[in-house]
Amino acid sequence: MKVSVDRSLCYGSAECAYRAPDVFAFEDGYGVVRPGAAQAAGDPRVREAVREAAERCPAQAIALTGTEPEAG
Repeated sequence: MKVSVDRSLCYGSAECAYRAPDVFAFEDGYGVVRPGAAQAAGDPRVREAVREAAERCPAQAIALTGTEPEAG
C-alpha cells in the first residue's frame, strides 16, 4: 500500500498521526508520512489504522493506492 498526504488539502487536524502513529507524523502543522512507513504498513493492524485515518481525515487529504480488495 502506498500512502500519501496532499499538503494542499491538509489543514493540520493531526487525526492521521493520532490514529496511525507508526505511519504518520505531525510536522510544521501538517500530517506527513513517516520515512520507511511502507514497512510498517505491511502489518495488518497498521494497515487497518491507516485506512481508518484516511476515512476519518476531515480534509480528505490522505490517498491510499495499491490496496488489496476487502475479503468478504
